[in-house]
Amino acid sequence: MQRLTLQFIANRWQQSAATRRLTVSDPYQQCPLAEITAGAATDVDAAVNAARDAQPAWHALGGACRAAYLEALATALETRRETLTRLSARNNGKALAETHIDLDDAVACYRYYAAQAHALEARQGRPVEPAADIDARVYEEPAGVVGLITPWNFPLVTSAWKIAPALAAGCCVVFKPSEVVPLPELALAEIAEEIDLPPGVFNLLLGDGEGIGAPLSAHPGIDKLSFTGSNAVGETVMRAAASGSRGVSLELGGKSPILVLDDADVDSAADWVMGGIFFNSGQICSATSRLLVHHSLAEALYAALAQRIDALCLGDPLAAGTDMGPMTSARQRERVEAYLALAVSEGLVAVRDASHRQLPPQGEFVAPTLYRDVPVTSRLWQEEIFGPVLCARGVASDAEAIALANASDFGLAATVIGGDLDRVRGVARALRAGSVWLNSEQRVLPQGGWGGFGRSGIGRELGPWGLASYVEIKHVIGPA
Repeated sequence: MQRLTLQFIANRWQQSAATRRLTVSDPYQQCPLAEITAGAATDVDAAVNAARDAQPAWHALGGACRAAYLEALATALETRRETLTRLSARNNGKALAETHIDLDDAVACYRYYAAQAHALEARQGRPVEPAADIDARVYEEPAGVVGLITPWNFPLVTSAWKIAPALAAGCCVVFKPSEVVPLPELALAEIAEEIDLPPGVFNLLLGDGEGIGAPLSAHPGIDKLSFTGSNAVGETVMRAAASGSRGVSLELGGKSPILVLDDADVDSAADWVMGGIFFNSGQICSATSRLLVHHSLAEALYAALAQRIDALCLGDPLAAGTDMGPMTSARQRERVEAYLALAVSEGLVAVRDASHRQLPPQGEFVAPTLYRDVPVTSRLWQEEIFGPVLCARGVASDAEAIALANASDFGLAATVIGGDLDRVRGVARALRAGSVWLNSEQRVLPQGGWGGFGRSGIGRELGPWGLASYVEIKHVIGPA
């Protein structure tokens, strides 16, 4: 078992001041993979100081040079494909095919922001339309030193969404990966050394919320915080940022709907419903966990879903035939199981649940579950479960489906499925969600924005909006 007690600060692995240790586990084999430091405030101090020392030179380096580093980082990730995808499958528990998708997404993100770094440099000093006797120009300056905190469900992906635009913008980074799935992220530190990234530009701190997250969020040397995770922790980060009036971006929870209109093809709809809830064992903030299906198609769709759920292969994430791996941790399995127990107490009707299959003999597994005719008052309908649990109910019209879809505190994502594309688009426009997929799987492109309405967060990641999160606007005004 690895013992990882060092922190990556200013391109050197330095001993953490913390004596408390955390165990990193394999959720399929249910055994320890590594022991890491819990981190300490002194680690945060050292990393922030290193980043602040590096910040002026990294900004001055210019977009073309920063782009070259981002391209090198992407290439280095690609060369580690087999090692990283297998490590992610072991540490996270997701199927190996999914970890390959994750790596491709991360590489694409770094390459996209390499291009954005070039574009940023090219538009610096562009003129603003002024009065006849005034010359006014606009510059996009880096926000400064940024603290980045990511969750455990998409290692390498969520971090790329933050690190790539931050570096492209000219910011220096203090990065805290999840203490539950930190092992794939360690490759980023190795790569920083390999590509000779200037010391202090990228710093990686291992630890939990107490050891690293809290002191990083409250550190006066941090100019901007970006957090992805639960609403409860996100609100804590926001409170910590308030004391210094610092910028904050939050990508939080979701309780996303999937709407199946009365002219939809049932088989296609069933495939898209399955992908929206059972990918990554349902541990996705955008999981379309509320199914709203027209009454005329409901029985046929439930039958098609039951067949597909029965066909899912649960097992070893490293096995080629595995469709769904375990929950990432025992804690998450227990959380989902608490909702399943609540469903029993609420009298929900299960089309498929653990009574319909034999779970693997080892691993933190939860059976893929479908409840029908779920009341809107049910906690399972209202709350983010973050597991393979789909709640469904029938609707009589598009208007009813839209109203129920929008009746949520969250507004991260949605899917609309139907035969008439103009009608589908009209329904999509009426939904309160940051991303709406039409007759498709959930595809997230680096060129498109990511984020949501309401309690789903503040700000946007990806696309030009992701870069904008890490810059401040400066106007230089003088005589013409």
